[in-house]
Amino acid sequence: MAEFLSADPIGFPHGFFTRRGGVSAGPFASLNCSLSSADMRAAVMENRARAARALGAEPDLLMGVTQVHGHDVVTVTEPWAAGAGPRADAMVTDRPGFALGIITADCAPVLFSDPEAGVVGAAHAGWRGAVSGVIEATIAAMTALGARRDRIAAAIGPCIGQCSYEVGPDLRDAVLVRTAADAAFFVPGKREDRWQFDLPGYCAARLRAAGIGGVTVLDVDTLAEEDRFFSHRRRTLAGGGPIGHQISVIALV
Repeated sequence: MAEFLSADPIGFPHGFFTRRGGVSAGPFASLNCSLSSADMRAAVMENRARAARALGAEPDLLMGVTQVHGHDVVTVTEPWAAGAGPRADAMVTDRPGFALGIITADCAPVLFSDPEAGVVGAAHAGWRGAVSGVIEATIAAMTALGARRDRIAAAIGPCIGQCSYEVGPDLRDAVLVRTAADAAFFVPGKREDRWQFDLPGYCAARLRAAGIGGVTVLDVDTLAEEDRFFSHRRRTLAGGGPIGHQISVIALV
């Protein structure tokens, strides 16, 4: 059975899925849901189907985008084939039956809902996307469908934690272009000229500043729990190689 974590304030069926409960093998074991990986497509499709069914959604209506670490948002009104999603990093919908899925392996998955309006959203927030405004763009797309900011609840799922996320001065400088106040999300690293970046804290602050009704942070570090989560940084530290990705899904069912 596909294993997932949830956040009560979201209101709609949703899950931040772990890597457990799928059919993939080797470095993709076992619930790899990335169609862009080197895993067998049939295995990935079965894993995605298990995630959809765990939330009461039809596998054919689990939508995904071609994620590019940007801030573009797609409003889902019609289904598309698995793996054929447009280039974007977030989706919103008000159409019952759809499930929106975001793929991550250290970046922050953010799920949104306004139960009263019947509008949901899902965003892929790596540091580049978060800095460029994918969170605010998702909220704006939801309000265009009738959601209200003060009713929107958002949850930030498992992602790389501050203690695991060592970054260089180039990344820190890129974050601080928006405002020097964002230096609060960095602490000195263990090595000279290195910093530890609080990605979930940064995303939560952007959500709160946008004026939404509630923010939940699951506070689960993907790098620290190898048996439960795929991690791009862990793979990099190990010298590279193939990697799987977990999926986070919200369903309007």
